[in-house]
Amino acid sequence: MQGLLKLSSLIDGLNERVGRGMIWLVLIVVVISAGNAVFRFAFNMSSNALLEIQWYLFSAIFLLSAGYVLKRNEHIRIDVLFGRYSERTQNWIDVFGFIAFLLPMGILVGYLSWFVFTLAWTSGEMSSNAGGLIRWPVRLMMPVGFVLLVLQGLSELVKRLAFLQGIARNPLIKEAAPSAEQELAEAIKKHQVAPEVVSYVEANHEMVEDQAKQGERK
Repeated sequence: MQGLLKLSSLIDGLNERVGRGMIWLVLIVVVISAGNAVFRFAFNMSSNALLEIQWYLFSAIFLLSAGYVLKRNEHIRIDVLFGRYSERTQNWIDVFGFIAFLLPMGILVGYLSWFVFTLAWTSGEMSSNAGGLIRWPVRLMMPVGFVLLVLQGLSELVKRLAFLQGIARNPLIKEAAPSAEQELAEAIKKHQVAPEVVSYVEANHEMVEDQAKQGERK
């Protein structure tokens, strides 16, 4: 079990680093979206490539962060009875859920989505939109995302079994840590990129308001 706990720690570290990287993608999506809106309203210019890169990045954020969210125990639970049980019962429920549902589903979806990626890779699949992007990068995100989720599922399974054996803390107790939004805000302040982002967002907001006023006059 000690060896498995070390492996669990390595998986946790991997998903922690990936998750922190995905937090920065949120900022990049905001900048691209705001910049695209500014050019569209100010200069009547837009780009399908910029629109599609936003969809790609959204896909990356949700798929590649799944393991990170599971590590932090932040996935939504339909908690009708779960909270009424003892800590040991709660962990046994999670053990059953990981073995019966999460791991088989993650392995199956990851396996099947790999063939979708390889087909897009070998065929050179492109977007049907004019000026759109090649498709294989976004197809690759699904198998990679589910591999990270399955790895984290294995890590969580190990931690719950270790708790049930009395050699580890309860993994269902959430650690006191800043939220993703707080981490991003601190990172922005640290790297001093907030003024540029704020100017993009404010310009976008002003453009939308001007368009709305013109529509009311018409």
